[in-house]
Amino acid sequence: MDRVTTESPSSSPGTTNEQLYQRGLNVIPGGVNSPVRAFRSVGGTPYFVASGSGARVVDVEGREFIDYVQSYGASILGHANPVVIDRIREAALLGTTFGAPTRGEVELAEALCERVPGLEQVRLVSSGTEAVMSAVRLARGATGRTKILKFAGHYHGHSDSLLAAGGSGVADQGLSGSAGVTAGAVADTVVVPWNQVPVLDSDTAVVCVEPTAANMGLIPPASGFLQALRDECDRVGALLLFDEVITGFRLDVGSATAFYGVTPDIWCFGKVIGGGLPVGAFGSSREIMANLAPLGEVYQAGTLSGNPLATAAGCAVLEQLTPDAYLRLIATAETLAHGLRSAFDAAGVKAQVSTVGPLLGLFFGAHQPQNYEEAKVSVDLGLYPIWFHGMLDRGIALAPGPYEVWFPSLAHGDTEVSATVEAAFEVATLLKEHT
Repeated sequence: MDRVTTESPSSSPGTTNEQLYQRGLNVIPGGVNSPVRAFRSVGGTPYFVASGSGARVVDVEGREFIDYVQSYGASILGHANPVVIDRIREAALLGTTFGAPTRGEVELAEALCERVPGLEQVRLVSSGTEAVMSAVRLARGATGRTKILKFAGHYHGHSDSLLAAGGSGVADQGLSGSAGVTAGAVADTVVVPWNQVPVLDSDTAVVCVEPTAANMGLIPPASGFLQALRDECDRVGALLLFDEVITGFRLDVGSATAFYGVTPDIWCFGKVIGGGLPVGAFGSSREIMANLAPLGEVYQAGTLSGNPLATAAGCAVLEQLTPDAYLRLIATAETLAHGLRSAFDAAGVKAQVSTVGPLLGLFFGAHQPQNYEEAKVSVDLGLYPIWFHGMLDRGIALAPGPYEVWFPSLAHGDTEVSATVEAAFEVATLLKEHT
């Protein structure tokens, strides 16, 4: 399969990925602004994106890739969706930020609350990390308790108290946490294995959970697990927090609450709800949200919170995410998963390809992991870098880290899926030589 090379308006003669990377190394730590982008897990030089359209991106060297990164799930419609671009343009012409309330933030908040069962109020912020950090503070303030419980391999952003045993970029970098996080910052953080219901005590303020684990590869909750977690929180009066930065409006019109039929006390959103712009949100019942300033004593603020460009983009995205759109997303993911399984089977490579709604995950090995420790065993086989570069060489862009999931978008059609499966058959044959 030959990779396509095109001209990009953002590329310039003599500019290569390596040249830009070296320039970046001089002025940016590691040459990137988020660690996974440095290709440390897979080796080689990162490609620098010049432009994107639909399911594809073009790098500064003019090489085109079918993209399954899609900004780690933010671009659910595909890149440069015309409706979203038009809304951003219209909003920008009116002003980019004001430090005062705008119509758009009310409309986005209404759109979120209308779609998610049980969600009554939200506060908009500028990132998923900020959403979870603020939500945990809210939970502690509302309950008067201090202890946080999280699951090993779940990633809740880079706030100090939640970096312990984190997935995503933390895992990709081979780190158990982060230097600079004091013992005091995590003294009240309890980490337990995924898919095991913990026994909580009366000091627990909040249980933070990704409804389906999507930052240590894709590992869904065991049957009945989320409801059991709900029941255990109710037993001791702890709050249940769904971190839906990935799953929010990715799994269903009503997010994980509708998909799994379990209602948390607090929700956190990001990625999809910003249409590719920096935005996050956390929300709950009116009673719990009344603890936030200016109504209550839990302080949270942000200069760019409710930014008019981001709210315009978010509303434009949500309007297009109809029930039919989710059926198409799920069908694309399932067709792709079937093709990948066929490729690995034909080559005799042991691999596990799974889907949860429109999310797709891949583990190498004979068994589907059920928790973080089992996921690490799969990654330690060392096959992902070969797989990643083999696919990239054939024009398929995957995340440069083995713990990330695939994000098919509504722009991925039969042509993209067929090309991906064709490449997978070729690369699976190469993988067999290393097993």
